[in-house]
Amino acid sequence: MKISCLNGPNLNLLGTRQPEIYGSTRLSEIAALLRQRAANHNIEVDFRQSNSEGQLVSWVHEMVEESSYLIINAGGYTHTSVALRDAIAGTGIPAIEIHISNIHQREEFRHKSLLTPVCRGLITGFGIHSYQLALEACILMEREKRAAQNTDSEEY
Repeated sequence: MKISCLNGPNLNLLGTRQPEIYGSTRLSEIAALLRQRAANHNIEVDFRQSNSEGQLVSWVHEMVEESSYLIINAGGYTHTSVALRDAIAGTGIPAIEIHISNIHQREEFRHKSLLTPVCRGLITGFGIHSYQLALEACILMEREKRAAQNTDSEEY
């Protein structure tokens, strides 16, 4: 199984950007932790970051062919990108929206996500653990999917 993890604008600055909000862990360290944890379950993780909305949209289009699930931290595009929302909805890839900080404890404009309605779920406010929780959610969804397939095949 392969899971894609997309990260939006300014997340390349993790570790130095507002550490009081986002912590001191760099995005490359988060990628390594996620890949290590995924490897324990024989899962490949494709981990990417872009400051470009168009690039993120293109990657979502690619991932529907390559990945079983999408973990997305869209950063500021969470609140503004109809294009990213449409890409997730249009591909139908099961997506989990994540945020390091609790967006509902922050500025009012961060409380509204355009992505949440087209994602399977939302994980927010657990620091870098938000990524690991999303990985665990993907694993559980895959188990449920496989169990349903086995149940269906046994009935026939």
